[in-house]
Amino acid sequence: MRKTYSPEFKAKLVMEVLRGERLLNEIASENNVHPNMLTRWKTDATNNFHILFENENAKIRKQAKDYEAQIEELYKQIGKLTAQYEWMKKKLESNFHRKQRILMVDWNDPVFPVSVQAQMLSLNRSSLYYKPLPSSEWDLQLNRLIDITYTKHPEFGYRRITAWLESCYGFHADKKTVLSRMQEMGIQAVYPRQNTSKPNPANKIYPYLLKDVQASYPNHVWSIDITYIPIRKSWLYLTAIIDWYSRYVLSWTMNDTLEIPFVLEACKYALRDARPSIMNSDQGSHFTSPKYINLFLEAGVLISMDHRGRAYDNIFIERFWRSLKYEDIYLKDYSYPREARLGIRKYMDFYNNKRPHQSLGYKTPAGVYFDRE
Repeated sequence: MRKTYSPEFKAKLVMEVLRGERLLNEIASENNVHPNMLTRWKTDATNNFHILFENENAKIRKQAKDYEAQIEELYKQIGKLTAQYEWMKKKLESNFHRKQRILMVDWNDPVFPVSVQAQMLSLNRSSLYYKPLPSSEWDLQLNRLIDITYTKHPEFGYRRITAWLESCYGFHADKKTVLSRMQEMGIQAVYPRQNTSKPNPANKIYPYLLKDVQASYPNHVWSIDITYIPIRKSWLYLTAIIDWYSRYVLSWTMNDTLEIPFVLEACKYALRDARPSIMNSDQGSHFTSPKYINLFLEAGVLISMDHRGRAYDNIFIERFWRSLKYEDIYLKDYSYPREARLGIRKYMDFYNNKRPHQSLGYKTPAGVYFDRE
């Protein structure tokens, strides 16, 4: 029998996660709840906060009316959708390997539970679940040293980083482990290489539009990227959007997993007040996702993507990550997610509004972006 949880229990755990004083995995383990389930509860809660301020009775009446109007049409579609479902299920199983189908599972989908998704993708549901183990001190130290080394030497591949850890820090790790961690952190050496990877055929790769292009006004070109943020007991992921012309950071978000919603949140926030002519990113799965692409296409924005293995195509945000880490992250050595978020928020304000840039004639990014200096 499937275990059920009371609304009070869910609310208690979600509030503890939102306070940011403890890691989500710790809270989940202590309460015998799967971390992905707790993540879904948190997403559901944050997406529905506005309901507290609405007239619930009016909303229920409207939903009931809409539901009645749709019933007749829905019955007509049932037969058609059933046939389409069976056709799609067969196509997925015959055209995608098991690993590819596992990557299609959305653990936070509010409509389809993982059990339903597993059935649709012809997967064994039990094989999708695992109990994550707490990261050891050795694991955390390895991630920190890889991050520090890569930030200083982005041209290093996993072999040179492995050797560097041994020679400079006396830290031994085998090459396969270093490669695995770099893939987990979403980093790779910066140099031209032959593209031997097989992109997901469902996701279009857009050309790089910025060769020999210099941004000549605010909102001409934006860039987006994700970086790894080490904290003492774990790590976080930070995504940011920067304006090429002014170096102004338009928006940023943090999360303890690499799920796409926190990337989309940063995009939606930036698009509230402005539109770039061109939006540039790497070819990561977040930035080839239709959810990401459609946000900008619907806003009339051209999409540009770096060549694979060429992080310098996105040089302005790479320089920003370097400044952030050397001027704040490595100095502060944050312990908890909430502490890291507060500290990074202060740095973002300092970077945008107070830190002069030599390339901007010693003006601030905000001063140039808003034409105040």
